[in-house]
Amino acid sequence: MKYLHALLAAAMVSASLGAVAHEGETHPQKKVGPVTKEQKDWGIAGDAKAAKRTVELVMSDNMRFTPDKIEVKQGETVRFVVKNSGQMMHEIVIGTKKTLDEHAALMMKFPGMEHDEPYMSHVAPGKVGELVWTFNRAGDFDFACLIAGHYQAGMVGKIKVAAMVANNGHGVGHKH
Repeated sequence: MKYLHALLAAAMVSASLGAVAHEGETHPQKKVGPVTKEQKDWGIAGDAKAAKRTVELVMSDNMRFTPDKIEVKQGETVRFVVKNSGQMMHEIVIGTKKTLDEHAALMMKFPGMEHDEPYMSHVAPGKVGELVWTFNRAGDFDFACLIAGHYQAGMVGKIKVAAMVANNGHGVGHKH
């Protein structure tokens, strides 16, 4: 039992040291080449050439995104240009509230955890990152900075994906 307590204490100390170390850490830039396209509840990795819209986001050390609410249409591919105006590392991760909660809990336990998915971008202080995402499913989704403590401090935002309206025979889909 003493061994288990010692192991737990050592893990807690290393996790807390890792949180400090992660702050100044620079994540490698996204790999150049084909992106793995895996369907998620909130969409799929987009093709930059298909992006017809660019959304600029600013991440700041007051643990906020500007803007923190985004509306898109189902089927729309969006290029997110994400500027870190702060002095510490920030990231944007798109997902559902449930997946972000789960990932944030992992980041608190393992703050130095390496992760690089097409629905996230790590951005060093004063730098700009980018991600391209196709919102092929309607619904309400979230984005957040999952660096240990940032999510818990409220560094979150909302994405509303409006459902595609069925074509009504007039050649253009619209509501009556």
